[in-house]
Amino acid sequence: MIGTKRVLAVIPARGGSKGVPRKNIRELAGKPLIAWSIEAATKSKYVDRVILSSEDDEIIQTAQTWGCDVPFVRPAELAADDTPGIDPILHALEQQPDYDYVVLLQPTSPLRTSADIDATIEQMLSAKAPCCVTVTEPSKSPYWMYTLQANNRLQPLIQQPLVTRRQDLPKAFALNGAVYVAETQWLKETKSFLAEGAIAHVMPSERSFDIDTELDLFLADAILKQYK
Repeated sequence: MIGTKRVLAVIPARGGSKGVPRKNIRELAGKPLIAWSIEAATKSKYVDRVILSSEDDEIIQTAQTWGCDVPFVRPAELAADDTPGIDPILHALEQQPDYDYVVLLQPTSPLRTSADIDATIEQMLSAKAPCCVTVTEPSKSPYWMYTLQANNRLQPLIQQPLVTRRQDLPKAFALNGAVYVAETQWLKETKSFLAEGAIAHVMPSERSFDIDTELDLFLADAILKQYK
């Protein structure tokens, strides 16, 4: 809770992941992947309730085993490959309307901690912003990236004078997908966590791991076992 205002955390987890089949309940350092996000949310000092949005029976049962509420089953049409990511969150807010803030926690960010969640919320509050999302500095600067034109001709992604030292490049940040926090009314109106007014909270790269491939899962498993 933030003063008298209630905070809802939503963990969206559909059953049809493609890159890593059954990704959300795959074992990671002794727990299902989704359990890491449930535990982080539960330990937050601001989150009042943690719920799951899923259409998949096995994911629902796993989440409940790890202490996550499942007040509804997500409609199948909101679990398709082409479903915009914001739609399940807006649906969850329709089902659970009595919250002032919503926190989106993607289960594919198992290294994100409760401290990261709380710091993102605090940054939003201190800035009096309607929304805050987590970012990290990428290992490869976009100022050194290219597109390939005809005949594999290199075209700089960002046009600027040639810089040869990383230290001389402008700072750049990428969304890491770990934490999204917003005022619920603002989110309902804008239908985006990245609408005008949103600010960023910078997370370290070592906790900005996003599970998208089997290799990601393998590396995250090794990292978490080392932490333990």
